[in-house]
Amino acid sequence: ISACLVGSEMCIRDRIAVEDTRALRQAVLRPHETIEQLGEHEPPDAFAVGAFDAGRLVAVGLIGPEGDPGDWRVRGMAAPPEARGRGAGTAVLAALLSHARANGAKRVWARVRTPARSLYERAGFVASSGEYELPDIGPHLTMSRELDAAEV
Repeated sequence: ISACLVGSEMCIRDRIAVEDTRALRQAVLRPHETIEQLGEHEPPDAFAVGAFDAGRLVAVGLIGPEGDPGDWRVRGMAAPPEARGRGAGTAVLAALLSHARANGAKRVWARVRTPARSLYERAGFVASSGEYELPDIGPHLTMSRELDAAEV
């Protein structure tokens, strides 16, 4: 499924290949790792979404079941600095939540880099931990939100 943001050349595509997200995720999130190392941390059943601006991939995210039954985890949300603040991350996160909800998720959680906290808060996530440091990656907090099956 593909949807374009009104008044923009920005389009959101779900079910993109997880491997197609690696270069952007590596550049933005884990420049200290190789593309191969990045791939080793991906869940086998991850669902990927990408935002494309004039055909160029500018934001990505993954989601899949992880944790207790009904829990899904958002991973690998990435957009380069020049693509931020234009709605791509918000649209990717919304598409990930929609997919999780449609597949029976009851709760979604993520380890969020502290500068991205407001993106998740706008999507209804609340912090469920204090700030902590992930080696080589930086300060994070765990955030989550309950999903209502009736939401669209």
